[in-house]
Amino acid sequence: MAQPDKKFIENLSGTGKAIAVLTSGGDAQGMNAAVRAVVRMGIYVGAKVYLVHEGYQGMVDGGQNIVEVSWESVSSILQVGGTVIGSARCKAFRSREGRLQAAFNLIQCGITNLCVIGGDGSLTGANLFREEWSGLLDELVKSGKIEEDTVQKYSHINIVGMVGSIDNDFCGTDMTIGTDSALHRIIEVVDAIMTTAQSHQRTFVLEVMGRHCGYLALVSALACGADWVFIPECPPLEGWEDQMCTKLSENRARKKRLNIIIVSEGAIDTHNNSITSEKVKDLVVSHLGFDTRVTILGHVQRGGTPSAFDRILGSRMGVEAVLALLEATPDTPACVVSLCGNQAVRLPLMECVQMTQEVQKAMDERRFEDAVRLRGRSFENNLNTYKLLSHKKSASELPKSNFNVAVLNVGAPAAGMNGAVRSAVRVGITEGHKMFAVNDGFEGFAKGQIKEIRWGDVGGWTGQGGSLLGTKRTLPEKYLEEIADQIRTHNINAILIIGGFEAYLGLLELSVAREKFEELCIPMVMVPATVSNNVPGSDFSIGADTALNTITDTCDRIKLSASGTKRRVFIIETMGGYCGYLANMGALASGADAAYVFEEPFDIRDLQANVEHLTAKMKTSIQRGLVLRNENCNENYTTDFIYQLYSEEGKGVFDCRKNVLGHMQQGGAPSPFDRNFGTKIAAKAIQWISRKLKENYKQGRVFANTEDTVCLLGMRRRNLVFQPVVQLKDETDFVHRIPKEQWWLKLRPLMKILAKYKTSYDISDSGQLEHVRRPRGETETGHL
Repeated sequence: MAQPDKKFIENLSGTGKAIAVLTSGGDAQGMNAAVRAVVRMGIYVGAKVYLVHEGYQGMVDGGQNIVEVSWESVSSILQVGGTVIGSARCKAFRSREGRLQAAFNLIQCGITNLCVIGGDGSLTGANLFREEWSGLLDELVKSGKIEEDTVQKYSHINIVGMVGSIDNDFCGTDMTIGTDSALHRIIEVVDAIMTTAQSHQRTFVLEVMGRHCGYLALVSALACGADWVFIPECPPLEGWEDQMCTKLSENRARKKRLNIIIVSEGAIDTHNNSITSEKVKDLVVSHLGFDTRVTILGHVQRGGTPSAFDRILGSRMGVEAVLALLEATPDTPACVVSLCGNQAVRLPLMECVQMTQEVQKAMDERRFEDAVRLRGRSFENNLNTYKLLSHKKSASELPKSNFNVAVLNVGAPAAGMNGAVRSAVRVGITEGHKMFAVNDGFEGFAKGQIKEIRWGDVGGWTGQGGSLLGTKRTLPEKYLEEIADQIRTHNINAILIIGGFEAYLGLLELSVAREKFEELCIPMVMVPATVSNNVPGSDFSIGADTALNTITDTCDRIKLSASGTKRRVFIIETMGGYCGYLANMGALASGADAAYVFEEPFDIRDLQANVEHLTAKMKTSIQRGLVLRNENCNENYTTDFIYQLYSEEGKGVFDCRKNVLGHMQQGGAPSPFDRNFGTKIAAKAIQWISRKLKENYKQGRVFANTEDTVCLLGMRRRNLVFQPVVQLKDETDFVHRIPKEQWWLKLRPLMKILAKYKTSYDISDSGQLEHVRRPRGETETGHL
């Protein structure tokens, strides 16, 4: 089959083009990463790049608000929250006169490519500006402000949007820039409040931002296991006051010392009346007499340093925006670059805006089911998972399956494992199964460290790091007989394994052993959980995001120390075994100068080139360097070797320090992403187990020996997919314990470009303008 034509960045040129970037509307953490990426990618392809200060107001006012920038202008902004170029709500731009002045100011600088980072209002304004462009130029000619030939030269303007909003209220994108960081702020507060609430047996009502979108409230409720959540898209049913109070008192009766209620600032009831945090507090106090406090998080959620996810998202989207501008023609509609699953996509701006407005219309018309569906698949999954996990059904409501399901952790601990276990246990109980916890991995399984685990036993597990079940790296091969005995003794009908590469190897060993041990002919599934993110069949593993944030935070501190002393280069060693995910993504998130990984072999010439690159950098205004090295990237070029080489070669120009991050990358409280990902993926795994148990229950027993009953559940590009482990063998490098192909390697050139290296970058994946996928069962009007 002929190889399709590949596209490379080298074949795209920005020479003769001018790109302007502005941030508008409410600020969001990660906007600076996007600004930095647009500036550096624009300069890299040979375009002139301008920053527009103070959003549309700066575009209307012109003058010093529109300035050309250099590479160094955007140094040190990656780790800064908010937007360093300022943002403002602008009345003037809403009038035609204002837009006329803005068009004149852009033409004075020769700008016909505009990158707008903001919410739906900002992006709608940009689209209107584009549609009016030729009319505005005609008016400028008539008034004698510009010449006729200028109109020919600047006949059209290209516009690309990036959604920067902590609310995640824009349809067509899974995550907007700033949402993940806002969740970090909320979860930090919730974790802190939980300790004081437990001390005094208090109920806390937390109000979070989000305007008319309940995403922040919903995901933080899912991530901290809140007792109740109020969101505008799914108002509580009539009589909710009594239901909520009953649930709170039941939880107290089960010896739970605290209650957490999360209220979205736009929360409403089914009659569109507002539900405020004060109203909820008064209700709890008057009905139950509980000691209740209200905490309104407010602008704390917008502040602080951006998370690793938002920095990488902003950087990826910024680069994609420049590519979209370079490839745009006069006929290309204004587009939004966004994230779908793990894939960067381009969508027509107005399709996204229209669908976003339909959500509000559905809520105004009290079509709340439509509103949830229009928010998208991710929102709907979050809501369904929260409902499953928060409400304990009474014994009479539960289906009786008579199946026993075992859950165990295997491999090194990873933050988020406990949240996955909690989710699995509660969904399993809701499905009617009896859930069993296995302590200490396969070794504990063989020794019979198996006990029933109930709904209340996993309360408060989501926020805890490490593995509460206990985990070991031991593989099952030498314990097969004992494990088969234990399966028979406890009548285990299915197994869920949450773990890393050892879990994958263990599952392969169990599937092979089915020939010898009939007890192993049961449905078995694993969910990847490892900081190394090296499990085949999945783009992400539980725990990797938490480790990445730890690396990024440490690099920020180290950069501050280096900027104080000047002319200093830090060599930082990360974990990951032979997998370079943490080193590469950590370098992208912290703005490092180089990252050495096993997957991309390097030699002494590359090391020399890096030293020369840093020597040149020390002559600029940025007098510090950051180099990340994966622990097993090369057996001879060790961290010590690289440190000594840099120290020697950099003598008189810069000095060197080294830092091995070690096990701090495995510890700490799980990030919101890991809590959410672990919760959703484990729930999906249990639902798969339920299906397989029904399919393979014959003549009074479960018998499953086909390869599709031993699966790994992983995130692949845009979807969660169940893959038989036997089929993943061909995709695995067993010697180095990594997948043969890894998606993040495509982002390596991006890291190099942003660090000012000339490199080849395959951009074949980008470029196609897609359409917004409408929810199932929806027609064009938004009605069912």
